[in-house]
Amino acid sequence: MSEKVYGLHAVRALLTRHAERVTQVTMVEGRADPRMTEVQTLAQKSGKPVKRAAPAVFKQLFGEAVHQGVFVEVLPLAMWREEELVTAITAQLENEPRKPPFVLVLDGVQDPHNLGACLRTADACGALAVVIPKDRAVQMTATVRKVAAGAAETTPIAVVTNLARTLRLLKEAGLWIVGADAEAAKLAHETDLSGPIALVMGAEGSGLRQLTRDTCDLTVRLPQQGAVESLNVSVASGMLLYEALRQRLSR
Repeated sequence: MSEKVYGLHAVRALLTRHAERVTQVTMVEGRADPRMTEVQTLAQKSGKPVKRAAPAVFKQLFGEAVHQGVFVEVLPLAMWREEELVTAITAQLENEPRKPPFVLVLDGVQDPHNLGACLRTADACGALAVVIPKDRAVQMTATVRKVAAGAAETTPIAVVTNLARTLRLLKEAGLWIVGADAEAAKLAHETDLSGPIALVMGAEGSGLRQLTRDTCDLTVRLPQQGAVESLNVSVASGMLLYEALRQRLSR
């Protein structure tokens, strides 16, 4: 069963990186600006059928979402199971010892825009995968894919039923479990994040659940000087992911 992915950046990324998964491109009638022309050219080079549809069709499919007048139908990217995640971690530890794996774990993020932004940054920072719980958390949607701007098609996503159990399995596989907590004693840039780690972020507002926090090997925080009590989860995730990447690049 195909899925619909909309938005110029996400569609362009799919046609550039994963054209084999695209089955059809649909563009809005009456628009022929340079960005739309680029998408059409990419589709034609990849041998993908392109059709035009009225604005009403886009509204019916996507409501008030900012679809930018283009969407593609794609074969869905298979979600990883717990076993596949552990296998990938073990393989990277064994085969690429100079490139320790790290994964981003999201403990109950609810907003699709936050999940999409986290996926995008995880992809940019070279995360092996993003882990989300099956229940009480946002799942993959068209909005998530658009915000992720193609990262949802390149970064594996593991959907797990019991997050605490998954974290324990990641420990056994060789990862150090690092939770983000605004009250933590350790600052992120003073903590070694260059090794094999799982970076665990809490939900909007409530942060890490107690069981998740208890499963972490340590918690870290970002330095803050302003009056704001906490950062948006996607912003905080981005800052911590880039700190981990900075440390890896400076090894």
